[in-house]
Amino acid sequence: MYDLAGADPAVRFSPYCWRVRMALAHKGLPVETIPWRFSDKSAISFSGQGAVPVIRDGQTVLHDSWAIADYLDAQYADRPALMDGSQGRALANFARHFSQAVFAPIAFKAVILDIYNVIDEGDRPYFRQSREARVGKTLEAFAIDEDEARAQMRPALAPLRALLQEQPFLNGDAPAFADYCLFGGFMWVRGVSSKKILAEADPVHAWRERMLDLFDGLGRKAPCSGA
Repeated sequence: MYDLAGADPAVRFSPYCWRVRMALAHKGLPVETIPWRFSDKSAISFSGQGAVPVIRDGQTVLHDSWAIADYLDAQYADRPALMDGSQGRALANFARHFSQAVFAPIAFKAVILDIYNVIDEGDRPYFRQSREARVGKTLEAFAIDEDEARAQMRPALAPLRALLQEQPFLNGDAPAFADYCLFGGFMWVRGVSSKKILAEADPVHAWRERMLDLFDGLGRKAPCSGA
C-alpha cells in the first residue's frame, strides 16, 4: 500500500489512506506500507492515476478508498465485513459523504498550515500552488486557529454527537467502514497538528478515543503531531 507521508516518512496523514489502514486491520490482513509524497507521481503511475491510497494485492491494483473497501469485502468475504449488506453499505456511504462535505472543509482550514510544515520541502511548492489555487487565497489567509476550528466543528458534528450518545460506534455496537470513513479525517488532523478540535467532554471525542485504541492501538501508536 502506498501511503502519504510527511518529511518524516513515519508520519502518515492521508484521511483516505487511514480509511484503508483501518479496513485492512478490520479484515485482519497484513500490509506493507510504502511512504509516498506528492512529488512521487511516477511511483504510482502503474495505477493509472496520481493519488493515494494505492494497493497491490497479488496482481490486482486498486486506488480510491471506497473501491478498495468494496474489493476487500468481495475478495475476503470470509473475514469480518466492512459493509454488511445494503444497510451497512448505505451507512458507510453516508459517513463517507458526511466526512468529505461537513468535517473535511473545517478540518482543512484548521490544519492547512500544519500540513505545509509537516510535508517534505520538495512537496511544498506544489502544495502551496495547488491549494492556494483551490481556495483562492494564500494558505495563511485561509487558515483558522484552534478556537475557531472548535467553534465551527461543534454545530457541524451535532448529528454524530446525538448518535454517539446512544451507541458506541457509528455502525452500532462495533465499528465498521462507516466509522473508518470519519476516523480517517481525525487521523489527518492528528497526524499533522497539535490543534484540539474537539472538547474532551464531547461524545465524539470519546468515540475518537475508542477508535484510537482499536487493533492494538493502531491509530494511537502512529507517529503524529497531535494528542
